[in-house]
This record gives sequence, C-alpha cells and structure tokens, in this order.
Amino acid sequence: MPDRLVVRTVPVDDPGDLVARLPHRQSVAWVRRGEGLAGWGEVARVSIPAGEDRFTAGEKWLAELFDGAEVTDEVGVPGCGPVAFGSFTFDPTSDGSVLVVPAAVLGRSSGRSWLTTIGDRYQPSLEQVAPARGPAGLRWHDGSLTAPQWENAVSAAVARIQAGDLSKVVLARDLCAAASDEIDARALLARLAARYPDCWTFCCAGLVGATPELYIRREGPVVSSLVLAGTTPRGGSAADDQKLGAALLASAKDVEEHQYAVADVRRALAPLCDRLDVDARPSLLRLANLQHLATYVTGRLAAPLVPGHSDALGERASALALAAALHPTAAVCGTPSGAAMELIRELEGMDRGRYAGPVGWVDADGNGEWGIALRCAELDGPRARLFAGCGIVADSDPEAELAEAQTKFRAMREALEG
Repeated sequence: MPDRLVVRTVPVDDPGDLVARLPHRQSVAWVRRGEGLAGWGEVARVSIPAGEDRFTAGEKWLAELFDGAEVTDEVGVPGCGPVAFGSFTFDPTSDGSVLVVPAAVLGRSSGRSWLTTIGDRYQPSLEQVAPARGPAGLRWHDGSLTAPQWENAVSAAVARIQAGDLSKVVLARDLCAAASDEIDARALLARLAARYPDCWTFCCAGLVGATPELYIRREGPVVSSLVLAGTTPRGGSAADDQKLGAALLASAKDVEEHQYAVADVRRALAPLCDRLDVDARPSLLRLANLQHLATYVTGRLAAPLVPGHSDALGERASALALAAALHPTAAVCGTPSGAAMELIRELEGMDRGRYAGPVGWVDADGNGEWGIALRCAELDGPRARLFAGCGIVADSDPEAELAEAQTKFRAMREALEG
C-alpha cells in the first residue's frame, strides 16, 4: 500500500464513449447509458481472504488508504476524488474478493465529466485509443455440470423445498470457453454497453458483465435499489412482448420468487434508514433480451449508523457497507438464506467465485454504486467462465429452468462471439 495518495480531480470536456478511452487491458469500468466511471492503471490492490468479515476487512483497508490522502477536487460530485472498484465472492467461504484503486478514472454524470489522477507524475492521455479486438477461435465446453446433471440438481432442490426445508433456492451453472489468445475485456465491455444500455456494464479484476440488478446506490444520505426476480424472454413482436409480460406479472411462481427478494431488501435497509419507500407491487423491466419483475426501493439513511459510532468511510453507512448488509438476497441465494446457501454448496458442484456477489465502486465519502455480478464471465488469459442462475421454488420445472439459464447465458456468449 502506498504511504500517501496525492489525488486530483479536474473537469474535462465530454470524453464521449468512456469504454473507448480505456488504453489497455487492465481496466476497470462501471457504465450505464453512457454515464459512469472507467479507470486504468493501478495504485493499490488488496485480495481479501475468505470469511464473513470480508466486507469489513475491505472497508478497513480503504479507510486506511483514503484517510491520509491529499485530495484536490474541482468537481465535487459522487465518484470524484479517490475511488475503489471492487468485486466480492458470493460465498463467504470462497477466496477471491478484491478491491482495486486505479491510477486514473474518467467519469461522466448528469452532463458533467471529470478526470481523476493519483500521483504527481501521472498524466494520462485522453486521446481515442485503437478499438480492442474481440476473441478469436472460441471453443465451448460444459462447466461443472452437464445440462442433464443440472436438471437433476433442480429436481433435487424442488424436492427439498416441497419437503419444507426452505422456500426458495437459486441454482447456478457455468459454461466455459477458450479462445486462441488472451481475451481483451475492453472488447466485451464495448459490446455489452452497446447492446444492453439499461444494464450496468462492469469490469473489475477480470470479472466482466452487464448486470440488470442494482444492489444499492448511495448519493449522500439518499439510497436506492432495484430488485429483480422473475424472468421471461422478450417477444418477437409488440403483441408477443405484451403477452409474455402479462403472463409474468400473473405468474404465482414468479411473483412468489420476487416477493422473497423484496422482503430481503426491506429487511436489510429498514434498520439503516429513517425513511424507506418500496413499490407496492412489481412492474416490468424490459431489457434487450429479457423481461423481469422489478421493484424500486428508495430511502434516506439515518445518521449515524449506530449511536456513538462512525462508519469507516463516513457518518452514514458507505455504499460498500450497504451492499454487505444486503448480500445475499433471495434474488441470488434463496430463503431462508442459511438453508439456501447450504443447498447451493451441496447441489451446484462448483465454487461460484465472484458470480452473484457485489460488484461496483465506492469513493472516499462513501458514495457509490454496487450491483449483483450477473450476466458475467470470469476471464483468465484465453479462458472465460460464464455463469447463469435461476430461482427455484416448489413448482419449478427443471426443463423450463434450464431454458431460462440458457437464455441468461446469451448476453455473454454473444459478447464473446461478436
């Protein structure tokens, strides 16, 4: 860890496509509808060991790093000054959680653009860089379980739910690809951002994806969350689209699955807020390839978090602390969460790593955005490991769940294939 960060944020002209400005493969990004943050270079990084305290350990590391920073901020909006990008493992028993502080961050929000640099000597160029090349020579193969094996796992989960062991569990599967050369995350980011502008396109330490689900956004005392659970494809026409959406809204199975996820978010945020507003009923969120049941949650944080206590990154809970309070929701784990986590370990046959864990960014004031790492792939040189998961309840059909998982793989498959 460097002894002291010297940080400067200055306004810049609109840089255009943030992803197109990333100068090399080792980049971080969080972009939606052309706004967000894109960073490169690396001032500091920490790999956080497995454990229930991995979020607390990350906050402690950041507090030590940011507290002594010398910061000049000429813009003064969330995402300015020193920023850390992070992604955390889904399961507390898994290693792999990471926080990265880039040397340069280019940001855009609400008509304002800025550049943050760390270090007196670092003067990055904002010239357009050559487009990254997509992977070539892709070969696909099964992940930890074949399709029939995964269907058997779904059947076993349904039996356990019907026996009363739990109400819902989310089962995921993986799919693997190998290219002829190292995969450049920037090419995948560009394709995902263009095709799924309503998702949060992200990259952190080799984890790349476009998630539709926002765990938490914190801007000062104001927080918001987008809860998704319950999925159906898009239709081939407007009429088909409307018919599929109406069926999703009327589906007892999907509405039940969704209600569990909303209850988890309400339960986690209510003790931290002096006001919390939750949509009375779900609405439809239509993305490029899927429709989801969606509930919007907004609130105002109480301060301080606990009487007489100050959060590591500010009086109110930081965006990272809020993500930790929310994880894991029923949308990615199940309910009750303890029983669901044990069943996932028993039936999935794999370590999820950072799939379905929190991914996002936090600044020195505790502002930030954290999503759930969905529709993503873990890159390792020429290899990519893709993930997709489905919520399983008492009347889930294994064949239908497999079809849903295949649909959810499509975003990353097409990003890799071009």
